[in-house]
Amino acid sequence: MPPLLVASDIDGTLLDSRDRVSPRLKSALSRMIRRGVPLTLATGRPARWLQPVLEQLPVQPVCVCGNGAVLYDSGRDVILADHGLPSDVQAEVVAIARSAMADVGPVGVAVERAGRSALDPAEELFVVGPTYAHAWESTEHGICEELEMMSEPATKMLLSNPGMPSSELHSIIAPHIPEDLAHVTYSMPEGLIEVSAPGVTKRAGLEELASLVGAGPADVVCFGDMPNDIEMLRWAGIGVAMGNAVDEVKAVADEVTATNDDDGVARVLERWF
Repeated sequence: MPPLLVASDIDGTLLDSRDRVSPRLKSALSRMIRRGVPLTLATGRPARWLQPVLEQLPVQPVCVCGNGAVLYDSGRDVILADHGLPSDVQAEVVAIARSAMADVGPVGVAVERAGRSALDPAEELFVVGPTYAHAWESTEHGICEELEMMSEPATKMLLSNPGMPSSELHSIIAPHIPEDLAHVTYSMPEGLIEVSAPGVTKRAGLEELASLVGAGPADVVCFGDMPNDIEMLRWAGIGVAMGNAVDEVKAVADEVTATNDDDGVARVLERWF
């Protein structure tokens, strides 16, 4: 039986290493959409970073953004849900992180906000503190003092130390942050971990979306490659790790497909479409 819903991570999964959706994958997705099976993108990206991906797809889907904190209707450019991290929790997380890293190195802080539209000014949606070091090139952001930055809820908080692998940064900080305070994960290899409200994961966002289309876990196929995909791969009826996925993701997946440069997603979808 074909799935009732297909969910895919973007970077390292749907996109190849040149940030393209391959012709083979486009064809498979087009056949899937014609069969009435919806696609959702489940990503750590904010909604404002989706347009270059959406332009390559045969559909404008509802997307799970910010690691599950936001549901975004890309066809209507509407934020449907935003599960933010409260101001007081942000401050507590930063204090815990800096205490854990006291003998290791500095921790920079930034926040992502959902806004009302992907077209809201970037400097209002991505705000960084004075000591934050970008893990990617960025010119579209606001800058302010940390107390001001954390004065309103955030979709996601970013903690950075560019001289350290994200896995190591996560291993130092995450054990000190209680699960009922915040959820901590990472999706980039170097110098960055991501903090969301407790219980906010791609799985939670996908569950919320699946309920809207009448799909249960057994009806869903998910694709991913990084630790922020683990919860949704465990939840889905078929959780597929990419051939380029990190070992922790491959360990929890139901199967491992080819890499993102070898049409790993398309190869699985072609079983049904």
